[in-house]
Amino acid sequence: MIQKLLGFDKQTMRIRTEVIAGITTFLTMSYILAVNPSILGTTGMDKGAVFTATALASAIATLLLAFMAKLPFAQAPSMALNAFFAFTLVQGMGYSWQTAMTAMFVEGVIFILITFLNIREIILNSIPMNLRYAISAGIGMFIAFIGLKNAGIIESNPVTYVMFGAFTPSSVLAMVGILLSGILIVKKVKGALFYSILICTLIGIPLGVTEIPEGFLPVSMPHSMEPTFCKFDFSEFFTLDMAVVIFTLLFMNIFDTVGTLVGLASKTGIMGEDGHIPHVKEAMMSDAIGTTIGAMMGSSTITTYVESASGIAEGGRSGFTSLITGLLFILALFFAPLFLLIPSAATSGALVLVGVFMMDSISKIDMEDMSEALPAFITIIMMILTYSIADGMVLGLLCYVLVKLFCGKHKDISITMYILAALFILKFIFA
Repeated sequence: MIQKLLGFDKQTMRIRTEVIAGITTFLTMSYILAVNPSILGTTGMDKGAVFTATALASAIATLLLAFMAKLPFAQAPSMALNAFFAFTLVQGMGYSWQTAMTAMFVEGVIFILITFLNIREIILNSIPMNLRYAISAGIGMFIAFIGLKNAGIIESNPVTYVMFGAFTPSSVLAMVGILLSGILIVKKVKGALFYSILICTLIGIPLGVTEIPEGFLPVSMPHSMEPTFCKFDFSEFFTLDMAVVIFTLLFMNIFDTVGTLVGLASKTGIMGEDGHIPHVKEAMMSDAIGTTIGAMMGSSTITTYVESASGIAEGGRSGFTSLITGLLFILALFFAPLFLLIPSAATSGALVLVGVFMMDSISKIDMEDMSEALPAFITIIMMILTYSIADGMVLGLLCYVLVKLFCGKHKDISITMYILAALFILKFIFA
C-alpha cells in the first residue's frame, strides 16, 4: 500500500531514511513559518492568521505532492513572491492586501488550468539537457548563497556588492555548522544534516543566537485564520495593470517551479536520459492547487522549495519523505514556539552542503561546444547574481536561443523555445 500510495520501494528504500529526510527538509525550510508572517504582516495582515495559513497551505500542498506525484519534494510560500506581494503590489503599487490576495487566487486558478492542459509540462520538456544540468548546479550555488547570507558570513557592500562578513555569534555558529555537516557526511553518519541542525541549535543557546523568550512554552493553540480567510476584493481587479500583475505572477511562479523541479529531479536520479521527469504534471498540479487554497486562507503563492535538496541528500527518494514534511507542517501549528527557536544560522551548514552535492551536474555539461557552454554558464551565474532561479533560467534560455540562431544551429531550437524567447523579450520590454 505504501508503494502504491507514495512510490516507496521496500527493495531499495528504507523507512528510517525517508523519515530523517522528511524531517531534514522540514527543518531547512521551517524558517518560512517565521519569515512569511513577518513579510506579509507589513501589509497590515494579521501575523497570527498568516502563520496558520502558511503552515496549513504548506502542509496541504506538500501532502498533495506526496500522494499525487510520489516525489521527495516539499512546497511552501515562495520567498520571491511573498516579497513581490508585500513590497511591490501593496507598498509599491498601492493595492490593498485584499486586492493583491485576489490576484494570487486568480493566478492559482489559471495555474490549475494551464497545468491541466499540459502547458507547464510542455515548457519543462522544451528545456535542453545541458541547460537542465546548469539549472541543477545553479540552484545548488543559489541555496548555498542563501545559507551564507542568512548567517551573515557574507553581507552587502555598497562598492563590491558582497563581502566577507564580520565574525558574529551567528556567523561563527554557521561556520561550525558547515564544518560539522561536512565532517559528519565524510564519516558517513546517517542523518548528518539533521543532526547538524539540532546540534547547532543547542550550541546557539549559550552564544545568544538561539533565543528562548521569557515564559517560553513549547505548545500553543493555532491562531484563527478569520482575519485573512477569503478576504478578496474585486473592486480594483478588472484593469490592465492587474492583468500585467497576474502575468508577472504566473511568469515568476512557473519558472521558479520548473527550474526547481528540474534541479531536484536531476539530483534524485529520477530524470531520464531524454530529460523526462516522472509525475511532473502531478507535482505541478499540487503546486497550483496549493497556491489557490493558500490564497483563500491568506498566504502568498506556493512553489516547490529548493531546500528539498537537503532531504534528498539524506537519501529521500519517495513521497514518504514529503509525507513526513507535510505532517510536520501540521504539527508546527501546535508547536510553533518550539520550531521558531531554530535560527537560520543553524540551517546554513545544511544549505551549503546541499550546494556541494548539486555541483556534480556541472561535469555533465558539454563544455566543448560554446553554444551549449555559454548559455549554461549564464544560467548558473545569473541565478546567483540576480538572486532568482526564474531570472537565471530566463537569461540562460534567451542566451541559448540567440546563440544557436546566429550560429546557424536553428535546428537545435524547438518551437516552444522560440515562443518562450519572444515572451521573455516582451516581458523585459514592458516590465
